[in-house]
Amino acid sequence: LLQPVTPELLVSPSSQDGDLGSECPEDRGNWTGRLDFLLSCIGYCVGLGNVWRFPYRAYTNGGGAFLVPYFIMLAICGIPIFFMELSLGQFSSLGPLAVWKISPLFKGVGMGTILIVSLVAIYYNMIIAYVLFYLFASLTSDLPWQHCGNWWNTDLCLDHHVIKAGNATFPVNITNTVSPSEEYWSRYVLHIQGSSGIGNPGRIRWNLCLCLLLSWTIVYLCILKGVKSSGKVVYFTATFPYLILVMLLIRGVTLEGAWKGIRFYLTPQFDHLLSSKVWIEAALQIFYSLGVGFGGLLTFASYNTFHQNIYRDTFIVTLGNAITSILAGFAIFSVLGYMSQELGVPVDQVAKAGPGLAFVVYPQAMTMLPLSPFWSFLFFFMLLTLGLDSQFAFMETIVTAVTDEFPYYLRPKKASFSAVICIALFLMGLILTTEGGMYWLVLLDDYSAGFGLMVVVITTCLVVTRVYGMKRFCRDIHMMLGFKPGPYFRACWMVLSPATMMALLVYNIVKYQPSEYGSYRFPAWAEVLGILMGVLSCLMIPVGMAVAVLREEGTLWEVGVQQASRPAMDWGPSLEENRTGMYVASLAGSQSPKPLMVHMRKYGGITSYENTAIEVDREIEEEEEESMM
Repeated sequence: LLQPVTPELLVSPSSQDGDLGSECPEDRGNWTGRLDFLLSCIGYCVGLGNVWRFPYRAYTNGGGAFLVPYFIMLAICGIPIFFMELSLGQFSSLGPLAVWKISPLFKGVGMGTILIVSLVAIYYNMIIAYVLFYLFASLTSDLPWQHCGNWWNTDLCLDHHVIKAGNATFPVNITNTVSPSEEYWSRYVLHIQGSSGIGNPGRIRWNLCLCLLLSWTIVYLCILKGVKSSGKVVYFTATFPYLILVMLLIRGVTLEGAWKGIRFYLTPQFDHLLSSKVWIEAALQIFYSLGVGFGGLLTFASYNTFHQNIYRDTFIVTLGNAITSILAGFAIFSVLGYMSQELGVPVDQVAKAGPGLAFVVYPQAMTMLPLSPFWSFLFFFMLLTLGLDSQFAFMETIVTAVTDEFPYYLRPKKASFSAVICIALFLMGLILTTEGGMYWLVLLDDYSAGFGLMVVVITTCLVVTRVYGMKRFCRDIHMMLGFKPGPYFRACWMVLSPATMMALLVYNIVKYQPSEYGSYRFPAWAEVLGILMGVLSCLMIPVGMAVAVLREEGTLWEVGVQQASRPAMDWGPSLEENRTGMYVASLAGSQSPKPLMVHMRKYGGITSYENTAIEVDREIEEEEEESMM
């Protein structure tokens, strides 16, 4: 009589109602199409930074010579960390918080990640709101930033048509003048004259507020059904920017004076390579443009099938991202060259980075072209599609991380939970729509993902290689992909990547410079607030450690730390059929001592991956025998 009862007792409650729990990741969802994952990664990595950060960084750091440190840094800390993040996500099918079952002691790293991503999502969507504002403003026959003489213009405003006409008869002194596009941006769009500084942001600009609401609405509708919906939207948002980029490139290169700009962008100055700053800049560019450490890659990979070839995808995405940056440089600098010829000033006087390039310099260049509203619309539409899919990734990361923590409550209500997060982040972003909102945006941009992000990535790297163990991590990848990572990846993970990151971190702290916007210097309290933003994400790590140790039963501190740093019992592939080797007996309810035989009975035949599993089993047995001796 007791026979049938025993299994019931051994089975944990979570596996009895498996349709609810994380034991059954069917309802977690997967990518639906073959290209969903790849395009989502490309869309996530290729963002606004490729257009407005890379070309400028290249030109200030030695032109064509910058590509040398750029590709070296891509090989040292871009590709390996990218692959590590994808592997962790795909192996466990968990979001950036739950993935720390790998070593519960370090769950704080996941919390730090979520904090950073939330801060970035707040201001990134504000940039998309500016882009929408300009997109609507381009729907006219005459661009509003083309001429002076509007209510927002000052006496300093000088129209370039005037310069061109004037240059023939009398030279115009343009040192103290401002272009109409610059006044349109600062005095009309931002209305920054209404704010005296970051402490006095002024009134909310309703047109910006509505644009922000619209951009949050678009983001929400695209992530409504999780990766099932965003995975389809990226077919458009990840590919369309390339079409526009090529159009802008062809238009740019055919302009008069374009070569002047391109020569400026690419002339190699090899003496720059001797300065540490250039290498640091290259590493920073790689770091931010691939989006490692933000949890987006991990989240996307967690929706893959277990044997998806992420090794190949890593190279496609990282190299594709680098090539896009270089292409964007041509599109931007050819137009800047044309502009410098029109205005009769050297290229370095018109070149800018960041929002200044996207919202001042490029729009001004557009007014010099025939059919200017059309080109302006195209440019801002490209920025919109570039920005949106990066924003999808940030949101997907936050939602996935929290729903994987509380699958019972939140997974069935994912759509309404996403809505709550979007509304909350929209409300937090309202300060960015005020007249002094740009100061807050600069503060967020400078501090939210600065040293905090580096600490997160360094810690992740060290935990996986030192605490979890390099051998074990390589074995997991072997189980998943059918081959072990080669010496290049192992060397980078063990030494090169963490060392490079440490150098970046130290450099960032030593060379710390207070934020500024134009000539405005931030007050001390704003600096402190910014630094606290970065420190808070780092503080999550010790807080998480304390919580994990207190949760352990062991009375002794050392025992608690040891227990908490070991992988959780249910760490490993989420589907029963992928749990081969050492992972079989660890799922609740499975008590088989000889993993593989069960598998062959249950799933029929030996596949190539089962062969891998046999190899891995044999390896573990040999290791155990060695340790016994």
